Amino acid sequence: MEHITTAERTESGAGLPVHEQVYRRLREMVLFGDLQPGQPVTIQGLTERLEAGMTPVREALRRLTAEGALEFRGNRRITVPVLDAAAVEELSVARRALEPELARRAALRAGPEDIVRLRATDARLDRAMAAADIAGYLRENHRFHAELNALADAPILRAMVDGLWLRFGPSLRVVCDGPGPLSLPDRHKDMLAGLEARDADAVASAMDRDVRQGMERIAAHLPGN
Repeated sequence: MEHITTAERTESGAGLPVHEQVYRRLREMVLFGDLQPGQPVTIQGLTERLEAGMTPVREALRRLTAEGALEFRGNRRITVPVLDAAAVEELSVARRALEPELARRAALRAGPEDIVRLRATDARLDRAMAAADIAGYLRENHRFHAELNALADAPILRAMVDGLWLRFGPSLRVVCDGPGPLSLPDRHKDMLAGLEARDADAVASAMDRDVRQGMERIAAHLPGN
């Protein structure tokens, strides 16, 4: 049985109220595919896994269901949604509308220290890929995007994108767990080159290509394809 480690408590917001810590940890479990598409979740199972009380677990489930990360199926059943082709297409359209714009805004604001931090994150991602460390790859890939999005100083757009990542995260984990190489064409390097050159359009274009190839890979792994 998996429990929260000290490091995970720190990353998930130690010092925050217990209900917020539980929410953040459960959110990460969805985001990084620890809970798979179609997998049912129960309050009892989560209280044991998270070493948390029933009240904060219920609150976390309520919040994540409202955000679309989990799905209420009736008879008190809650599951991780299973994406179909239509959902993947909508997510792709939404991501390509929002994330290149965030990247463009980030490029206009990024300083040398920001680029150094992004390069360090991308280096950790590369090491995870080389080691076939899927969990590490997913975390560092998300961290790279989150750090870049934060530079845009566009909280409304950023919140919308955060919600989209919750919806496709479990399916991305399934793709990475499947056969075939973990690597894809490295659009992060293209983004970093654009940031260095202060070319906002190049950064936005690289982000669009990054989003498109990721969503195409998810679509290709849908049942029936």
